[in-house]
Amino acid sequence: MAFQQYLAEEVAIDHADGVLSRREALRRLALLGVGVPAASALLAACGGDGEPVSSTTTGAGEAATPPTPAVETEEITFPGPEGRTLRGGWAAADQARGAVLVIHENRGLNDHIRSVAGRLAADGYSALAIDLLSAEGGTAAVGGEAEAMAALSSAPQERFVADMKAGLDELERRAPGQKLGAIGFCFGGGMTWLLLASGEPRLAAAAPFYGPLPDGADFSGSPNAAVLGVYAEQDDRVNATRDAATAALERAGLTHEIVTYPDAGHAFFNDTGPRYSRAAATQAYAKVLNWFGRHLA
Repeated sequence: MAFQQYLAEEVAIDHADGVLSRREALRRLALLGVGVPAASALLAACGGDGEPVSSTTTGAGEAATPPTPAVETEEITFPGPEGRTLRGGWAAADQARGAVLVIHENRGLNDHIRSVAGRLAADGYSALAIDLLSAEGGTAAVGGEAEAMAALSSAPQERFVADMKAGLDELERRAPGQKLGAIGFCFGGGMTWLLLASGEPRLAAAAPFYGPLPDGADFSGSPNAAVLGVYAEQDDRVNATRDAATAALERAGLTHEIVTYPDAGHAFFNDTGPRYSRAAATQAYAKVLNWFGRHLA
């Protein structure tokens, strides 16, 4: 799936679910370069005017409860490709069992994603939450969520791959001798698949959450990665690529498991969002820790 198309559909689905007003959806689509006629057609195709998402069914507003207090992340910069400076949030585990690259949603690097890095560090995995908008000065410099999505949509995928590989370089520097993993959510789930497809033999484990599969994905260049693919039952758009992801993993001969959480929607892991499901998020996080424990520790 082309990531520009995925991001535009993300806006349309948010509108259909009542997360965004029509006016805001059209504004965000315009920032993505979608004209008014095409934007109106996309909104209609994805369900028209939706009702607000109910917190009763999604669990929105329920506080996530990590088993141990999250480690505070440190804002860092580190060397990137072509002399660029990359940004991220670093959380070091006291007694590391592995090191993990954390890849953000289409909103850029925010406090929620930093908290994921901090939770992983508290549970024994030093983590680097990379900012894939570093070339634009960082997520905070871009503006709001809509502007972050537009900037991500217009950037070349090759830059993302190069930056993620530089993130793995930084993990190797800060956590020498540790096996490397990657985890990403939504857009970041797609980036995790893209990193695997780019050929990355250093990856020992990966956990893409409800991320779109890149077209023609071939994972044979990442032969050491054990992949846990996480999906949501009520996420038909991303689930349409689930079988193709499974087939690509099987062709590459990678250790893998695909899990789909019932009664959960897209972005169910984000405890700051309207689709958060505490039950699914708790189960998924425990599953990730078990996966990393088997393949990184």
